[in-house]
Amino acid sequence: MSIRKQQTLDGAPNPRRRLTREDRLRQLLDVAWQLVRDEGTDALTLGRLAEEAGVTKPVVYDHFVTRAGLLAALYKDFDQRQTAIMDAAILASEPTLLSRATVIAASFVDCVLLQGGEIPGVIAALASTPELEKTKRDYEAIFLNKCREWLMPFVGSGELKPAGLRAMLGAAEALSEAAAKGEVTAEQAKEELLEVIVAMVTRSARTEVV
Repeated sequence: MSIRKQQTLDGAPNPRRRLTREDRLRQLLDVAWQLVRDEGTDALTLGRLAEEAGVTKPVVYDHFVTRAGLLAALYKDFDQRQTAIMDAAILASEPTLLSRATVIAASFVDCVLLQGGEIPGVIAALASTPELEKTKRDYEAIFLNKCREWLMPFVGSGELKPAGLRAMLGAAEALSEAAAKGEVTAEQAKEELLEVIVAMVTRSARTEVV
């Protein structure tokens, strides 16, 4: 049985290093993101991913099982990076409404722009089946719970209602997508989202007073 080999700079063949499962997953996700970036979400299939990554189909199926599983893994990958960036920024922020709202707005927009124009396509694809829609909703719930925790100190005895938080998330996604498409600048998207967040918190606090 032949073994595929790589050539060193001096021409001597070396066996190709076997990736760990974690490293292989990272490689496959990176290739999948690049494929979506270059050709769109519709081009993303497990077979095509195997071809682009230079691995056999069973390797890809072992990690994702189905195309839906691959899409869910991409969204999880995006969400984990977004959460890590936002958590670190919140820890470094001042304990004020303006500071916390600025972090949420800036981190959300920056994460989408860092991922590029491919994330809107992945998000849209997640709505294609009830199972994928549930995956998206589950991660959204985690994000909204974090936002509620970060912003609750500024509503006094008021309440941040689910409808208001959902409206904030809708604005965040729409503004980030617009920035990714170049319809607005990143700063415009952040400023508008900041106003939405501050208005939501201020309204919640005033409602309780009334």
